[in-house]
Amino acid sequence: MNARLTKVATDIERHIAGDGWDQPPHLYALVETEDLLRREPQLAGDLGLAGSLPGDITPVDQGELPEHDTLDELLAGISWPPEVLGAALTVERLMLPPSEESELPADEQEALRWVAEHPAREEVRLVVAVLRDGSRAAALRMRSHDEETAVLSGPDLVPGLADALAATLAD
Repeated sequence: MNARLTKVATDIERHIAGDGWDQPPHLYALVETEDLLRREPQLAGDLGLAGSLPGDITPVDQGELPEHDTLDELLAGISWPPEVLGAALTVERLMLPPSEESELPADEQEALRWVAEHPAREEVRLVVAVLRDGSRAAALRMRSHDEETAVLSGPDLVPGLADALAATLAD
């Protein structure tokens, strides 16, 4: 597991949590902090990066995202320049326990409606972060357990989303 990437994912989740729930997706470029400070030295004080260590990663929020019908559509239209080490994405979703997924309707619209009405659904905030070297990290907070100490993390919490995000880094 990549500890520095896990730290970035959980730091992003903590930052987003400060704005509460019902947030739109946020996309971040992940850049080497030393490289960022070399290019933009005034940011050290502005962002509190003065004491950064070699190898630290800084997330740079990409601001308002373009209109999109699906997350797949959004991610398919994104590519990053070489100096970007990786990317991170925050989204809020409804999830079901794996034991309930076998009942999921095949039709996408019907499935979305079914999940939204299911009594075992859980609202979650996901942060997925990937690097060009293949490293992955994710952080997940459940709305029903909205506490900083209850944030789950791991490299494979949402592999499909990590794959889609990693595809934005392809050369």
